[in-house]
Amino acid sequence: MKIASLLRLVGAAFISRNMLGGHAAAATARTWRRLSAAALLAVSLAVAGTLTSPGVAVAESNGGVRVMPLGDSITEGTQVPGGYRIGLWQRLASGRYTIDFVGSQYNGPGNLGDHDHEGHPGWRIDQIDANINGWLRTYTPRTVLLHIGTNDVLQNYNVSGAPQRLSTLIDHITAAAPDADVFVATIIPLSNSGQEAAARNFNAAIPGIVQSKANSGKHVHLVDMHSRLTTGDLIDGIHPTANGYDKMAAAWYAALQSVDGSIGQPGGTPSPTPTASTSAIRGVGSGRCLDVTGVSQANGAQVQIWDCNGQSNQQWTSTSAGELRVYGNKCLDAYGAGTADGTSVIIWDCNGQNNQKWRFNSDGSITAVGANKCLDVPNYSTANGVKLQIWSCNGQANQRWTRV
Repeated sequence: MKIASLLRLVGAAFISRNMLGGHAAAATARTWRRLSAAALLAVSLAVAGTLTSPGVAVAESNGGVRVMPLGDSITEGTQVPGGYRIGLWQRLASGRYTIDFVGSQYNGPGNLGDHDHEGHPGWRIDQIDANINGWLRTYTPRTVLLHIGTNDVLQNYNVSGAPQRLSTLIDHITAAAPDADVFVATIIPLSNSGQEAAARNFNAAIPGIVQSKANSGKHVHLVDMHSRLTTGDLIDGIHPTANGYDKMAAAWYAALQSVDGSIGQPGGTPSPTPTASTSAIRGVGSGRCLDVTGVSQANGAQVQIWDCNGQSNQQWTSTSAGELRVYGNKCLDAYGAGTADGTSVIIWDCNGQNNQKWRFNSDGSITAVGANKCLDVPNYSTANGVKLQIWSCNGQANQRWTRV
């Protein structure tokens, strides 16, 4: 994360209520402490060198097959930021597969071409399960890589019930994404002998669970990850070394290659091929266009509706990374990475973060991916100069847009 991005989080605390307007002001007041604390923590971590290396990611979405790395700290890459995703991405790139890692989380080094994932340190199966429907709805993966259960063992959380919780989670994934291929891995070894025994008991149930899903017509596949690593591949008794993570990458890659379509075809072109397209975006309810106030190119300039006029501050380029760019280098942005109703919509230097990713929907709405909320004209207004926000999606005309 860049220092500029961190400072934006701090700056979110100082945005005036008049600037936000209406219900957005209350949301800002409620989130001030959370944003400030998160920003200060991030700055501290950056100084300590524990965050992702600085620099712009190469292609956070390249229009390829959407793959969701899903799990806990081993998916996130604790001890080795990026974890197995580094080696997997490199193998996919070398094999000329066109892939888009997806998820609400973001980390890893510069040589990881796509930093998105759904790895949550410390989370158990039930915690992943509690959030899975929202993630699948937001990111619509074609393929899911699931490695989960380690924290159930480490926390001694009803370990005997863990296989059933895993089975339920898989059912929820296949129900929400019935066409997705779901790769379910056995969990990697643990150095503690008692925990390793519990992990082996948990793992022993997974092949039968996967087979039962496959027998019922679900696209569920087993990945024997436990046998690929030894305790010698662990840096702290739990998380892999860089070499251990690379062994995981090799196992995932082999599994993906064995299932036709799960990562597309090598050297193939995704269909349809997303291309950058530039146009004005007009509000259905107002008949006015998405417009940067005052033709400003400054970071933080608010976005509003205004009479369509074809000027550069109304020309938006939809990129394969999910951005809406204006002036070539500024992105439509949910202020301060906010997710609350009423968060202001501005422009900012493009940085690849989720608060700058937008999805056009079939009903004409535009979803802020990071917040899973819709681009909204407050109070159904149609007047020139009304500043835009994100708001819970409701299908009304003030949340529907057309390209012109």
